[in-house]
Amino acid sequence: METIRDIMIKNVITISKDKTAYDAAILMSNNEIGSVIVVEDDKIIGIVTERDLVRKVCAKLLPSNKVFIKDIMSKPVITGEPDLEPEAAVQRMLNNKVRRLPIVEDGKLVGIVTITDLAKYLRTRSLIEKIFE
Repeated sequence: METIRDIMIKNVITISKDKTAYDAAILMSNNEIGSVIVVEDDKIIGIVTERDLVRKVCAKLLPSNKVFIKDIMSKPVITGEPDLEPEAAVQRMLNNKVRRLPIVEDGKLVGIVTITDLAKYLRTRSLIEKIFE
């Protein structure tokens, strides 16, 4: 049985709470991602998503280079473990109304999985199971 460890993205892009919304937007754009994890002393303290940037900065006409991450990050962050089964990860995301699940092992950020990653994985697995029925 595969676990989140097999699906997760291991190279997680992080940002400091003292950076700006502009810095987060550039990181997201350059890395083609929809969120950055906010860390302090190797611990997750928040997450900033594209939605956060739109609602908390752009829609309020705030200058993105003057808005700090600590003021717009979402917290607390719902996390998962590498040995979590994909279905359990989906359920955790649905229960908490989140689309991204940072993966933590021994207190350290080791990966991230998105609802899109899980949907693709589960669909592929379902198709493969049908082929071998």
